[in-house]
Amino acid sequence: MKTIKNEFAIYAITKDGIEIAKKLKENLKEQSDVYISYKFSENYPEATTFQLPMGPILSENFNQYYCHIFILSVGAVVRMIKDLIQDKKKDPAIICIDDKAKFSICLLSGHIGRGNYYTQKIANILNAIPVITTASDVKGTLTVDILGRELGWQLEDLEHNVTRGCAAVVNEEKVAIIQECGEPDFWPLDKPLPKNIYYFTRIEEVQPEQYSILLIITDREIQNDHPEYWEKGIIYRPKTLILGVGCDKDIPSDVFERGIFDFLKRHKLSFKSVKGIATIDKKQNEKAIIDFVNKYNLEFQVYPAEILDQVEGIENPSEVVKKYVGSRGVAEPACLLMAKAQKLLIPREKYKEDTCKQNMTIAAARIIYPNRNEVKNE
Repeated sequence: MKTIKNEFAIYAITKDGIEIAKKLKENLKEQSDVYISYKFSENYPEATTFQLPMGPILSENFNQYYCHIFILSVGAVVRMIKDLIQDKKKDPAIICIDDKAKFSICLLSGHIGRGNYYTQKIANILNAIPVITTASDVKGTLTVDILGRELGWQLEDLEHNVTRGCAAVVNEEKVAIIQECGEPDFWPLDKPLPKNIYYFTRIEEVQPEQYSILLIITDREIQNDHPEYWEKGIIYRPKTLILGVGCDKDIPSDVFERGIFDFLKRHKLSFKSVKGIATIDKKQNEKAIIDFVNKYNLEFQVYPAEILDQVEGIENPSEVVKKYVGSRGVAEPACLLMAKAQKLLIPREKYKEDTCKQNMTIAAARIIYPNRNEVKNE
């Protein structure tokens, strides 16, 4: 896993370029690091200096920043980075600015690397003209490969139909969005969807053969149950699932992890849509739970027994559980509380392995958002 130093690296090798770098640093502050030619070290003592040529410093920095800003000609930058470029899913954004700060030019990773966003951001700081050549951005339509990313959504598969989907949207072919869950503002709520894009909230409402591509926003696994939709679809995973858990003391971390994945697999839910884990406060230091949320960078919430016991919607209350922990349930009320949900998606289930004396319980709730049609009708 690569180590990220910072969001922006700024490079300047001329006196005018250094003044531009200062202005960028003033606005980007701690998000940015500035690198300048050693020749002009007195002009900007706070910056990191390097000796020309820039090859060594670029090789060291290339994968350690999300965005590289060069106050340099496009041609020079192309020659310098040509051997460092690897893959559009991994390469950082590259932006070029001329010596008079007239233009902010997106050179690399406009979509996945957020280069188009950064280009506009830099242009706003410098009062420059942003130069963005990505078709979807120029036409003001959906950006298929990063739809919902600002909301935390993930693409199920960067390769499956994505290029085909981008082309369909840009070429104004008939495209269906099927949003089963997730936030409605993946596209501005006060702005109508592009005219070639049709919005639905249930798979059953759509006949796949009528559309060039299907943009499917769901936390369900649909490949096996709805192969005709998956075959023509691009799958987005919003963070909508909360798992409530309870477990015996000192349950092994590997058993706990297998229990979670077994639960999701049996109920055909995507782990990529899991937002967080919830439990009782007595389990806030349980190693298996802590290991799991840290490993997968999940949110973690605990609640006291007296709060859990008051939650409505518990489907499997237990007086035995209440005797030991002070609440009629743990997994069910915990996930309901964290998801702010009125009802469970999956009631509590027990998971146990033959070779392990400890067991665990798991329940699931879905975070409910209004869909775009509901928002419009409010």
